[in-house]
Amino acid sequence: MLIFANALTRIKPVQIFDSRSFNVYKMEDQEMQVKVKRVTDKFTENMYVLANEPSVALYRLQEHVRRSLPELVQHKTDMQSWEEQSQGAIYSVEYACSAVKSMTNSSLYFKSIDGLLRQAISMKEQISTSQGRSAHEATPSPIPPATPPHPPSTSS
Repeated sequence: MLIFANALTRIKPVQIFDSRSFNVYKMEDQEMQVKVKRVTDKFTENMYVLANEPSVALYRLQEHVRRSLPELVQHKTDMQSWEEQSQGAIYSVEYACSAVKSMTNSSLYFKSIDGLLRQAISMKEQISTSQGRSAHEATPSPIPPATPPHPPSTSS
């Protein structure tokens, strides 16, 4: 029979009986006593391993979490920062795409502006040519026009 004493980090079996003093069945054969001792030792060892395995595993898990948790927290904050930066970049790209789409939709307006500019240029040319003709007609020629001679005055 085994009783387990609980320590803080390990569960240690306490052996109440010893296989050498276990003489319920008076074994006359020495070989049988050796076999019984081996079986009880193996049983005790297996119980010790089974009893300590979960606590050792949990202790190792706790060590691992304590070691890796600060690094994981740092990775999490880095990822959150990168997510915020990428969300800002995504917003900028979407805004630029919508601006380009609206520019492609405004090609009709640009064509209208182009037509109006061409009309304005042709009207300007027409005005310039008409002002050039009227200015040409209004400017005096270098030869003065002939004036009729005045008769001499007869008044005294």
